[in-house]
Amino acid sequence: MSDTKIIETLSGVSTATITTILLKKGLRNVWMRGTRPIAPGQKRVVGRAFTLRFVPAREDLATPESWSSPISTRAAIEAMPEGCVAVVDAMGHTDAGIFGDILCARMHKRGVAALVTDGVVRDLAGVLGTHLPVWCSGAAAPPSVAGLTFVAWQQPIGCGGVAVFPDDWVVVDDDGAVLIPQKLIDEVCAAAPEQERMEGWIMGEVDKGVVLPGLYPMNAETKARYEASKTG
Repeated sequence: MSDTKIIETLSGVSTATITTILLKKGLRNVWMRGTRPIAPGQKRVVGRAFTLRFVPAREDLATPESWSSPISTRAAIEAMPEGCVAVVDAMGHTDAGIFGDILCARMHKRGVAALVTDGVVRDLAGVLGTHLPVWCSGAAAPPSVAGLTFVAWQQPIGCGGVAVFPDDWVVVDDDGAVLIPQKLIDEVCAAAPEQERMEGWIMGEVDKGVVLPGLYPMNAETKARYEASKTG
């Protein structure tokens, strides 16, 4: 399935539905803890993961001079392809902002779809002004080097307790960020529209006053009514 079709399909599917589908496939740990929308009303975003990794600060490495290093967040941003979701492993550190307004503005200019991190950002008003969709744990004034050392991009990382590999798929909405392993993306896309359709029908039955036992989850009689509803 093409990337365009994947994005089109999953843009209409909630992260809650995706976690249910992945649970049925045996995957429980796919929701990245600490990834909350930085502003209300951010639309759902779907994209391939572009990973970045921080480790704890070490005084000889975590310095303002490191921002000019070939291995820096600045260099990583210039490597981000259009449409990617930047997923940043900040180890849940909330005392130093990984990116501020200038870096987020550059990401937005490059066409990055969203920033997702278990850490925090800085220059909050400025970040909001860039219009880059961000999911994070909040904001902090100190720069990244006050608590973190940037070490790599496009390597396997852990974000919010979830293993994320480059080019895995990420979907983010009001409930946070969910990881879809690349090898499962076609299966999820095939199942997701039907799962959404079924849950929408169940909600309609709830609105009619139907009791939950036998409806959610469906028993055989309810399944038959549901299947009949799809044919007319």
